[in-house]
Amino acid sequence: MTSLISLTVSIIFILYLFIYIKRNKHQDQIRTAYLYTLICLFIWVFGLICQILFSERFNINPLYFDYVVYIGTCFLPVAYFFVGLIFAKTRITFKKRYLLLGLIPTLTLILIWTNDLHHLFYVKYSTNLAETVFGPYFYVHSIYTYLLFFIAFYYLVKYSIKHVGLFSMQAFLTIIGALIPLVINVLGFLDIVEISIYITPISFTAALLFFFLAIFKFGFLNITPVAFQTIVNRMSNGFVVINENYDIVDCNRALLDTISTSKEKMVNKNLFSIISNYEIDQDTLIDILDTVQKTDKTKTIDRYFQKFNKYFTIEFSSLKNNNQFIGFLILFTDITQHKNDLKTIESNQEIMIERERLATLGQMISGIAHNLKTPIMSISGAAEGIMDLINEYKSSIGDPEVTKEDHLAIAGDMTEWIKKIQSHLEYMSDVITTVRGQAVAFSDNTTFTSFTIEDFIRQVNILMKHELSQALVELEEILNVPGDTVVNGNINSLIQVVNNIVSNAIQAYDGKPGQKIVLEIYPEKNYIIFKIQDFAGGLPDEVKSKLFKEMVTTKGKNGTGLGLFMSYSNIKAHFNGDIKFESKKGKGTTFYIKIPNKN
Repeated sequence: MTSLISLTVSIIFILYLFIYIKRNKHQDQIRTAYLYTLICLFIWVFGLICQILFSERFNINPLYFDYVVYIGTCFLPVAYFFVGLIFAKTRITFKKRYLLLGLIPTLTLILIWTNDLHHLFYVKYSTNLAETVFGPYFYVHSIYTYLLFFIAFYYLVKYSIKHVGLFSMQAFLTIIGALIPLVINVLGFLDIVEISIYITPISFTAALLFFFLAIFKFGFLNITPVAFQTIVNRMSNGFVVINENYDIVDCNRALLDTISTSKEKMVNKNLFSIISNYEIDQDTLIDILDTVQKTDKTKTIDRYFQKFNKYFTIEFSSLKNNNQFIGFLILFTDITQHKNDLKTIESNQEIMIERERLATLGQMISGIAHNLKTPIMSISGAAEGIMDLINEYKSSIGDPEVTKEDHLAIAGDMTEWIKKIQSHLEYMSDVITTVRGQAVAFSDNTTFTSFTIEDFIRQVNILMKHELSQALVELEEILNVPGDTVVNGNINSLIQVVNNIVSNAIQAYDGKPGQKIVLEIYPEKNYIIFKIQDFAGGLPDEVKSKLFKEMVTTKGKNGTGLGLFMSYSNIKAHFNGDIKFESKKGKGTTFYIKIPNKN
């Protein structure tokens, strides 16, 4: 009676989970694998219930019910294996070799159905495992089943810990769910504890309930890469992750706060059912997503949302795992303040200057974020390399074939990885130090200090690296003064001026790759000259006469005209220096920054 009640409760849970998952019309691979697992478990449990209810009452051999039971029993390990595999890979491409996984289950079914003829599976059958005598093929079936279970267990445990950490609720539920049937079956198989044939399906029902909570209730499956997830979780910009079926998989708090909604109202909803409330044309969005998926390029649009009275820059990017497309990342950057600032600039010069500083700081931080991404990814890769070496070292302990030279080789490889990590950390430290100095410069440009030419060049390279690499433009440095030459003044102000001129030169090439900008530093009488030269089209005649006197721009609506106007003011006010320029149409433009040399 206890077994019947437990199996009945199990089948109720199975039906509930099946209906809950099936109710979602947009199925992804993990849901599909989970549903097949539930179907196999349902067949298994239902067959056992029928066995308990009808075998004694109608004097039917209990083994005949196993003809149905084993349909679910044989294929459950295969479905369970795919749950673990997809859990680890996020999405897989089905390959013909996966069909081989069904050979042993199919052979098992045939031998079960014909057991009376050969007794290869059961020599003596009983619902009490202690009284059952198994045939030789049973052990082939059991080894294959446990092998699939162990592989699935490995995937589930490893990637739950890797993705969200050992001490998270999701990982805890996943590990417990994976352990329940595995431990019970191993203990029973080794005759450590006495179990009946009914305990195994009950344990699998419990396991799938734990997986349901971890995967679908806690939203464990996140298709964004781990390193990227760590970064975006700390961003103030909003983001949405959608899968290949345009279902929303995840979003962050910044976005939810912006649109005043909850995560429950967003996650697992189709993107197109959501955007109908937010003034985005569906056809336009489909075109953008198709373009991003086919070209792997980021697509950016600016959009005003009347509902929130805010402007956003929206970036669309495709997400891939092992070159397999798995979804999209949509980033929302609130540019409302920037838009309002541009309107204010038209009537108030002082406010305009202040806003330009903020915009420049935003661009600088954006570039730094890109600069930091590469070393972060490199450090992550180095950590994986070190972990592989640690595992190799552990496996070599006690191995008589492993020589001292082998240990030294492993140690040498570890040392190389550590050196790489240290170099990346040093670079990141330099970036952070430089950014901190520039941030201080935006709030206080009155502090006079001194700096060396070497420090100046190093910080210019750090701050301009991303913009130069993105535009495929080379910055050539020619130093005709010693690197330890000391310049009096605020280094951050001079960097801001030079970076603005270099940035203008990059834009003057209008996206043409393979170009060059020359930064030459040389002495001239009592001055140090900073010469910045490009070889683009030169400045229009109508701009030349008022370049430093008025707020003029050659960038149309994309420019404010503040950059060079502020640069001139900075050099005059903070260095008592001067800026001049030469420009020839079709030849290029050269700026000369003259800084007094008081040494």
